[in-house]
Amino acid sequence: MQIFIDGKRCGANQGETILAAARRHGIDIPTLCNHEALEPIGACRLCTVEITHASWKGWKGLVASCLYPVEEGLEVFTASAPVVELRQVILDLLLARCPESPEIRALAASHGLHQTTLPLFVEADNCILCGLCVRICDAQDYHALSTVNRGTTKEVGTAWKEPPADCVGCLSCARICPTGVIRYEEDQATRTIWGRKFELVRCTGCGRPLTTREHIEASRKRTGLKDEYYTCCDACKKKAVSDRFVQVGR
Repeated sequence: MQIFIDGKRCGANQGETILAAARRHGIDIPTLCNHEALEPIGACRLCTVEITHASWKGWKGLVASCLYPVEEGLEVFTASAPVVELRQVILDLLLARCPESPEIRALAASHGLHQTTLPLFVEADNCILCGLCVRICDAQDYHALSTVNRGTTKEVGTAWKEPPADCVGCLSCARICPTGVIRYEEDQATRTIWGRKFELVRCTGCGRPLTTREHIEASRKRTGLKDEYYTCCDACKKKAVSDRFVQVGR
């Protein structure tokens, strides 16, 4: 099917969202809570766009592009005045909550905001409550994190702020966080995150630290694959396959 994004005719697929179609065509729409590994939920609202259609008789509306499905002839505007105004309001709120976040400051500056017009959040910690860390943890069936409290005291954390028994130290939460607020420490032997210390398992081929023993055990139980699959890094796996091809070719 054909849609129009900022006046440009773009091909789109049935069931595809506006955001996915725009990205395929190299059209930038900002977002903080969207990730290809997870179903979209439209939490941050930064991906809001304005839409209309020839059959709508002039009616226009604002929608979250990560959730709205394309349809034949849909017209999308990614930087109309209502869209820009809404994004500025959202970014103003984020600047007040996370005034020291480089990611938020850069995104706000790209929309003409260099400082917030609102009172600063007293206990700012750069968490934007996008929920990505909680969702990626739940998607892997670990459920070590959750959002706790409500209103201005809402935060991401662990049960009773104790080291979570269900955490396997996989770092999925830290790596998916768009503002880098989830901290961890790591040396050649251990990894510490959420108050828990984990033993790191080394690659049986090159000796490089891979992941935690708990992560390997949880993954092995879920997939049924042997431990050897998880105790060898990708580079060594590729080398082993390459070496086998060389031996066969001789």
